Amino acid sequence: MVDADQTFVIVGGGLAGAKAAETLRTEGFTGRVILICDERDHPYERPPLSKGYLLGKEERDSVFVHEPAWYAANDIELHLGQTVDAIDRTAKTVRFGEDGTVVRYDKLLLATGAEPRRLDVPGTDLAGVHHLRRLAHAERLKHVLANLGRDNGHLVIAGAGWIGLEVAAAAREYGAEVTVIERGPTPLHHVLGPELGGLFAELHREHGVRFHFGARLTEIVGQDGMVLAARTDDGEEHPAHDVLAAIGAAPRTHLAEAAGLEIADRAHGGGVVVDERLRTSDPDIYAAGDVASFHHALFETSLRVEHWANALNGGPAAARCMLDRDVTYDRVPYFFSDQYDLGMEYSGWAPPGTYDQVVIRGDAGKREFIAFWVKEGRVLAGMNVNVWDVTDKIQHLIRTKAQVNTESLADPHVPLESLAP
Repeated sequence: MVDADQTFVIVGGGLAGAKAAETLRTEGFTGRVILICDERDHPYERPPLSKGYLLGKEERDSVFVHEPAWYAANDIELHLGQTVDAIDRTAKTVRFGEDGTVVRYDKLLLATGAEPRRLDVPGTDLAGVHHLRRLAHAERLKHVLANLGRDNGHLVIAGAGWIGLEVAAAAREYGAEVTVIERGPTPLHHVLGPELGGLFAELHREHGVRFHFGARLTEIVGQDGMVLAARTDDGEEHPAHDVLAAIGAAPRTHLAEAAGLEIADRAHGGGVVVDERLRTSDPDIYAAGDVASFHHALFETSLRVEHWANALNGGPAAARCMLDRDVTYDRVPYFFSDQYDLGMEYSGWAPPGTYDQVVIRGDAGKREFIAFWVKEGRVLAGMNVNVWDVTDKIQHLIRTKAQVNTESLADPHVPLESLAP
């Protein structure tokens, strides 16, 4: 039973944590809610950091999940700029890292997110080396890109994933010269495979981005603390005034590990292992968002999903489970991206090796199409590019596991909703 004398603690002040706190109140929880955020900014959403806010098209205040006054108005005890350095599962307490304050919990939610993977090469201590994960990073990078554009400067990006490509697009809109270094054969190879990765390479080339595939950044060359160039393992040297490390993110599991909670191996994302109710190996501790690794019954594998929708939906799902609601978390993974005049949405999970064909509906040459990743006639994932209002239909195809006729799947005149019961 949940009652007014209970205390629920949420560690992590991102979207998942903030939405969990909101859901506790909207679901009627009248006990104590403590939200602990290691940043001094109020909880905010991350997609604008590499999209609208980075481009100067969205105001700073637009990124925040709630107005600052919302927390006090809803009796949420918000601790900004605070870290938790220990969980005592026996005493059911968390300890603040700054002053040693100890708070007891009845239920605990870990929404600690992820952090950028660091380049382990000489020169990463130079002033012009950047990461993009936090609002402060985006504020700094926005000024960097504006200066590069004004001075015809060079940005080297290590990594051709979503963050790397979105920043490349922003940098070109500012007028900066951009080179992307990527170990794989195409951008986004581990997500989209070779069939669609090449489309994004062509998009960026049309806008002046240079790619260097099949190479790894090995050194950042500088002088007097400033970046001059980036070197790769094939002997190439690329001019650079600034370097962005966009080589992925690692789940922030150190707190959970120290508490003895089960952690997934790196092959399954390395996050905190949770069940279908987002409970960890301790029944009074939950995890949601980027840090959680859960077995997805639909795809029959363990997943750790870093995208915005997982935080948006996972935080509220965890909150309802903490309140003993009958909830099973099995959302189809979803994310979106905007680059130049291309907008896309992706639903599902189909990394290379899991599908046997890619079916295109529409005109890929005009970049107005839907791509489906299919295995034995069953849709595993779909990506709509400059085609809108089809996400629910795509996700229905994925969820039903229906055997579809691939010729009908490719035919824009056949309604998607007619392909599955």
